[in-house]
Amino acid sequence: MFKPLPIAIGLRYTRAKRRNHFISFISVVSMIGLVLGVTALITVLSVMNGFERELRDRILGMVSHATIQAFDGSLRNWQELSRQVETEDPRVLAVAPYVSGEAMLSAFGNISGALVRGIDPAAEQRVGRIGEHMIRGSLEDLEAGAFRAVLGYELAVQLGIRVGDSVVLMAPQASVTPAGVLPRMRRFEVAGLFEVGMYEFDRGTAFIHLDDARAVFQTGEGVTGLRLHLSDMMQAGVISRDVARALDGMFRVSDWTQQHANLFRAIQMEKVVMFIILSLIVAVAAFNIVSTLVMLVTDKQADIAILRTLGLKPSAVMLVFIVQGVIIGAVGVMLGVVGGVSLALNIDVVVPFIERVTGTQFLAADVYYIDELPSDLRLQDVLRISGLAFVLTLLATLFPAWRAARTRPAEALRYE
Repeated sequence: MFKPLPIAIGLRYTRAKRRNHFISFISVVSMIGLVLGVTALITVLSVMNGFERELRDRILGMVSHATIQAFDGSLRNWQELSRQVETEDPRVLAVAPYVSGEAMLSAFGNISGALVRGIDPAAEQRVGRIGEHMIRGSLEDLEAGAFRAVLGYELAVQLGIRVGDSVVLMAPQASVTPAGVLPRMRRFEVAGLFEVGMYEFDRGTAFIHLDDARAVFQTGEGVTGLRLHLSDMMQAGVISRDVARALDGMFRVSDWTQQHANLFRAIQMEKVVMFIILSLIVAVAAFNIVSTLVMLVTDKQADIAILRTLGLKPSAVMLVFIVQGVIIGAVGVMLGVVGGVSLALNIDVVVPFIERVTGTQFLAADVYYIDELPSDLRLQDVLRISGLAFVLTLLATLFPAWRAARTRPAEALRYE
């Protein structure tokens, strides 16, 4: 009794049973379409956010936020440079030297190529996350002169070796002997295994001590470069440019966004495209409300005419049907948000259950970067999706409501 009359009538029409059951059926279908569309959009965007986060975290576990290298390939004054970068810019939290080179690994008659990285275990722990992904052994087992190696799990499987076995490393640098020019070969003991969860790294990366890498790749006192750990990895581009301008001399400073720019641009483009495609599903469901309200206006012609003769203004009649459409849309959007949030938060339970039931694996580790379906639910995505769905619902009510407002009482009551 305290509601404005148009809103009260609209709510009454929404609760009332339809004389035409087909209208009720179309209303339910429209609501279900909205629920499914909003649920799918929230879930898909959450999964794509999860993929982006997992890729970024796993890639940054192997690569650095930023890297400093010399143009000639060997960084000789790296100790002084490291101190300068770490002390002059407070945004640089840690610096670690590394030596990188390609080599062939051989064991038990098996052979495989790999990217071999020489590291200082103590410094590496400050700039990377490889220590968090060790499944056997530890990075501290890499000692200078001990010639030990830590291999990716898939690489170890390919070579048929485990912790404690020996692997022969063949570097491209040659040694001159009385028998001629021969490739440099050195036997390493496997001290540990790591598994990042990205097949690219688990299959083709090995770590050895920095001093052992210098000896194998003949870099002398120089290193390949310095790995930087920054306070804000999302500002890596800005910070790396500031670091480059502050350095004395010519150096190549790059950051992770440059090294993997195409990958993350592709993810962003896919997110935009998927948002547009799934928004069309929401739009179709929202505009089903148009057909519901058009049929409802036709069904209620006599009621509208009576209300008009009693003095209800056309704008008030329009509001009556806008209220009905908005209620249908609001309920559908709310249920869709609840379903989407619930599914996004439990995707790690739902997907394994479906895989067990169907006997299939959605993400094979040897095909995809990530072998599990991640989810990262973000409030801004939920608000954006629910807002878009509600606005589309509101727009869908305008035409039927406008038609109802144009009803002429005399024509509507002629045959009543």
